[in-house]
Amino acid sequence: MEAILERCAGLDVHQETVVACVLYGELERKPKQEIRTFSTTTRGLLALNDWLNEWECTHIAMESTGVYWKPVWNILEGAFTLILANARRIKNVPGRKTDVADAFWIAQLLRSGLISPSFVPPVDIRNLRDLTRYRRKLLGHATAEKNRVHKILQDANVKLTTYISDIFGVSGRALLESIINGEVLDADEVREKVKTSLKRKVPELLEALDGRMNKHHRMMLGMHIDHLSYIERQLEKVESEIDQFLKPYLPSMELLITIPGIQKDAAAVILAEIGNDMTCFGGDPQLAAWAGLSPGNNESAGKKKSSRIAKGNKSLKAVLCQAAWAASKSKGTRLASFFYRIQKRRGQRKATIATAHLILRIIYRMLKERVAYREKGWDYLTSSTLSVEYWIKKIEAQGFNVKVESAEAS
Repeated sequence: MEAILERCAGLDVHQETVVACVLYGELERKPKQEIRTFSTTTRGLLALNDWLNEWECTHIAMESTGVYWKPVWNILEGAFTLILANARRIKNVPGRKTDVADAFWIAQLLRSGLISPSFVPPVDIRNLRDLTRYRRKLLGHATAEKNRVHKILQDANVKLTTYISDIFGVSGRALLESIINGEVLDADEVREKVKTSLKRKVPELLEALDGRMNKHHRMMLGMHIDHLSYIERQLEKVESEIDQFLKPYLPSMELLITIPGIQKDAAAVILAEIGNDMTCFGGDPQLAAWAGLSPGNNESAGKKKSSRIAKGNKSLKAVLCQAAWAASKSKGTRLASFFYRIQKRRGQRKATIATAHLILRIIYRMLKERVAYREKGWDYLTSSTLSVEYWIKKIEAQGFNVKVESAEAS
């Protein structure tokens, strides 16, 4: 392997220890090596930082092993050119599996420039990513608690959900508090607790409240409501923190929400996952592949075996699929037209993935060129200019050269 770096290091990271291997020497000769093991405490990582500085390392590579690489990255960031490698892509040959051998193998690959760096966003984007992912978890927990409340009410034969569409609104919560406290309500008391059009349903609400709510049901209902209130308070804090982190990226947010199907929350998740600087990716195809939205390519002996998509970034893929589904419901848009054109041939699930793929590539161009989304309309392929360009690209993708001439000239 041809060397391109004179001084570099490979790190084999574990929970308790880090094995570091430094390779140095002239590029034309076999490199010399120095190997040392450090602990993963702050003191140990600072000692690793000093040791790498002593050997004048310029580039350092490590595997993305769980979350154990993060404290190492945080200590070394800013002092060296750090490269985070996909463990699957730098796997060593079988039979050479020791910590020292792994560190040497990583350093050897790095010295020859054979490690493709994984995308690691800057600190503020990483913090925003933590918040948006935690918000999604909290929303899931809140939904789970609401489902448990519905289950308790049905078990006690309290049919509030028959007459109140959202029992967690102002009126519904007031009635739930009365149930938890064991109050027996009459028509006037129910009328005072409910709002707006529900006042016309007081007789039905009285009948719905006439269930078999016992002490156990009230205790369980109280715990679920208390936990739900706590989750909602946490969500408010998280939303406030997200808004603070998004302030420097408001121009990008305004660009993203011009795309059909993308609102503020989805735009925040997209920025948290891919960042604001598109130069980190080689192009929109590479970004789509990293997100796990590009079709797989598994071909042998001229036969295409599978086109299953990769796992990719689960958070980004989920929000883009939601945006694709929302965009398919928009009227008269290019994305809706694209979705239904794919759906006719390939089905709904593949149409959703294909539309999410298209949205991500549009986002890449928008953030790179700093331009807003331009709607082409439902029939964007039927206009003369666009249809010609579209079919030329389709034909060229099959390996043909296309020459366009005016009909008048012939």
